[in-house]
Amino acid sequence: MTTPTLSAFARGLTAETAFDVLAVAKRLQAGGKDVIALQIGDSPFPTTASALKAGKAALDAGMTRYAPSLGLPEFRQTIADTVRAEFGIPAAAENVVVAPGAKPFEQFFCELFLEPGDAVLVFQPAFPTYEPNIVRRGAVPVYRPLRQENDFRPDLDAVRDFVTRQPKARAVFLNSPHNPTGGVATHDDLRAVADLVRGRDVAVLSDEPYCHMVWEGRHHSLSAEPGMLDQAVSAFTFSKSYSMSGWRCGYAVASPRHAELIGKMINTSLSCAPPFVQLGGRAALEHDAAERDGAMAKFHAKVKLLVEELRKVPDVTVLMPKGTFYVFPKVEPICRRFGITSHGLAMYLLEGADERRGVACLGGECFGAAGQGFVRFSCAEPDERLVEAVRFFTDAVTRADRLKAYLDAHPKYRLS
Repeated sequence: MTTPTLSAFARGLTAETAFDVLAVAKRLQAGGKDVIALQIGDSPFPTTASALKAGKAALDAGMTRYAPSLGLPEFRQTIADTVRAEFGIPAAAENVVVAPGAKPFEQFFCELFLEPGDAVLVFQPAFPTYEPNIVRRGAVPVYRPLRQENDFRPDLDAVRDFVTRQPKARAVFLNSPHNPTGGVATHDDLRAVADLVRGRDVAVLSDEPYCHMVWEGRHHSLSAEPGMLDQAVSAFTFSKSYSMSGWRCGYAVASPRHAELIGKMINTSLSCAPPFVQLGGRAALEHDAAERDGAMAKFHAKVKLLVEELRKVPDVTVLMPKGTFYVFPKVEPICRRFGITSHGLAMYLLEGADERRGVACLGGECFGAAGQGFVRFSCAEPDERLVEAVRFFTDAVTRADRLKAYLDAHPKYRLS
């Protein structure tokens, strides 16, 4: 039987590995294994109270039909008021467009600005869905590393080199606070990036899902810098701050023209974000800041606890993250000692270190070549489970026979 030929894009498509590891963890749990799940960036806390109440009320009121593709006008106005007050972004309702989460804006940004052959600066380790969205347009990612010794902040020399020497420079992807490293671009960093791109034919995707998880000072947005609303698309989500990941509620702030065009892209692909979801999000912005900040404080305490525990592990080097609820320890000496990739080490902790228990995390390679030698832990488990996870890790890397047996059974994880 003849089947249609798949496109080159579909054949080479990569996805977010966290969901693959989540599936393995769920399968093992279903078989009775105790898995400490630190692999995916989801909140362990309930959706904030006002969002829940408003979403339920909207369902009861019949808010289950189509909404405008740009978003409900009252929600867009609330968002504009919020980002102006919290981050100093000079936004009005016309600058705002709503989508099911922040992730769709990666694709829409690329469709808005990129042509085949255009170059896009991406700092690695990088969120794994950036690359497929760039490649979908036939554009070319240009990777530059984020370094532990620079607190995983974006390299301004790399930005300068890209915009001045790359003949097809067209866009920059900027993620702060940063997943997976926990690095945060300083206000001075963002001012410098703005100065480097301002007036050039270069657009910036400023990916800001962790805007309420800055542990020193406060969050700064590139779109608050003079002129950047005309050159940047800043993407935000309710998933982390308000524990609304399953609601799929996000928004972007851009120039009115760019927001209007993204609205057309939503119209021709997703139609709209569900109105009851938007009303839940609006209530969260209007009423749930105190509950949100309480949850963020709990996240910060978890991050500090996990770092303190990891610093006790031999051959592990870890920074205190400046933001997010991820910890990104360097485990390169352990990987070299056993000849295993860091993602192989992560999968060994989940599958091979013990029959009855495992720890689910992600190897740095899941975020690109610059992530080699690191692993990413999220902090979305109770405190005692975080401590147990590090104890398990400490013991697991001493079990040389088990690690060798796992590597023999999974040679794809051999360190080349």
